[in-house]
Amino acid sequence: MPDLVDIFGGHFMSPVADPYRAYARLRQDEPVKALDLWMGPGYLVTRYDDVRTVCTDPATFSSRSNANGIGLVMGRTILEMDATEHSKHRNIIAPAFVPKALRSDLPDLIGAMVHELIDRFAGDGGADLVAQFTATIPIRVIAYVIGIPMEDYKTFHHWGLDIIGFTDDPPRGYAAAQNLVEFLRPLLAQRRAAPTGDLMSRLAHAEVDGERLTDEEIFSFLRLLLPAGAETTFRLIGNLLYALLSHPAALEEVRAERHTVDWAIEETLRWESPVQYASRETAQPTALSGVALPAGAQILLALGSANRDERHFADAARFVLHRRPEEHFAFGFGRHFCVGSHLARLEARIAVNAILDRLPNLRFAAEAEPIVGLAFRSPTALPVRFDRP
Repeated sequence: MPDLVDIFGGHFMSPVADPYRAYARLRQDEPVKALDLWMGPGYLVTRYDDVRTVCTDPATFSSRSNANGIGLVMGRTILEMDATEHSKHRNIIAPAFVPKALRSDLPDLIGAMVHELIDRFAGDGGADLVAQFTATIPIRVIAYVIGIPMEDYKTFHHWGLDIIGFTDDPPRGYAAAQNLVEFLRPLLAQRRAAPTGDLMSRLAHAEVDGERLTDEEIFSFLRLLLPAGAETTFRLIGNLLYALLSHPAALEEVRAERHTVDWAIEETLRWESPVQYASRETAQPTALSGVALPAGAQILLALGSANRDERHFADAARFVLHRRPEEHFAFGFGRHFCVGSHLARLEARIAVNAILDRLPNLRFAAEAEPIVGLAFRSPTALPVRFDRP
């Protein structure tokens, strides 16, 4: 069984196959575990109720800790903001991601992208659904929402991975962030001069307290939105397909009763959360599960552990299609709930419906490799077979 102390002493992007047995032990014996984290001494919080407490009490548990984590490479973003500052900046981008905004041309656009990809391998009788499908869709979608013309999707995909995984290779992460800025700089200048109605135009002309956002503030937004919108969603779609393929009865039920696709998405989010952690910092002395925490303590919330807490979810380690889990933490909780959650669900829904429509008798081509990852979890490959049309 992996020991999380050893894991956190290594690489945060490590391809760990099963952290859940260690989490179960911690939930039972040490639900608030003192650890040496990458940002310094802190505490790992693994129980559902404790994670919820932290997420719903921003006065005690500040988000400013993200300035010492992902903020080092992304810049100052809403991830590290609290109170009214957070609300004012979040409200700039939130209208682009509400369900009403996603009901325009976006579903048709996503559908066209999805079917274009499936067209490339539908006649082959087999494919790797990660390399040939899931890795491409989300980066194209978020680029469209932001207003970025994009042809070299693989480059952007790698930049996103390098930015998110910067703790394992800081120079590579910083270089990716700078490359992204240099690509975006002339586009931002164009939007300042002639807005087009996309999200970059909204950012270019947004104001907070009567002041326009600076270029650096806008680049910080985009360094957050591009990797988050692409990397986490591609992992969700991969985890969803893995869950259905490894549970054939559920796959057939979803194929026959398409309204259950939404159930499968929510259960996948709980069962294998693409994003496994969130960070906070105590603003004042407090306690969790009887453990005293001083002011300024770094708190790492194990979202994946909370989503498998047997105190909240019966038979939590199993994927259960009919569970319909409520209040999981895959998109966070409270005021920092993921602004892109509706878009991620929309992409997953369209992607899996298209796969089920186009690929009859879908099955693993060989014994399935496990979902892996510590900070972010998804399959590295999904080799499948299916009947040719």
